[in-house]
Amino acid sequence: MAEKFDSLEEQLEKFVENIRQLGIIVSDFQPSSQAGLNQKLNFMVTGLQDIDKCRQQLHDISVPLEVFEYIDQGRNPQLYTKECLERALAKNEQVKGKIDTMKKFKNQLIQELTKVFPEDMAKYKAIRGEEPPS
Repeated sequence: MAEKFDSLEEQLEKFVENIRQLGIIVSDFQPSSQAGLNQKLNFMVTGLQDIDKCRQQLHDISVPLEVFEYIDQGRNPQLYTKECLERALAKNEQVKGKIDTMKKFKNQLIQELTKVFPEDMAKYKAIRGEEPPS
């Protein structure tokens, strides 16, 4: 699996370097550098074709759109996973708190109902297989 990504990474690095060199040629363009510019443009087209070939190997991999937003914002895409885990942990704690609160509420409700309706609650506890309170 890693070799798929290694190939893509290599092609992208070559492409980025070619673009960087193309930018240098264009920023200081002289008519005598036309041949070099044409060569770099051809390398760019070839590089895009090579990247497209890598795409076929990675067709089964999906990336959440939020990762691209991280990249567009200049943030490290690895932070996406970290922040997703942190959000999941926070949500888990929140839900756990709600569950604990509901359990406490249930226990308190049963206690109060037992005071008001002792026979009915004894039947309820018998049906549920709970021992009657001592």
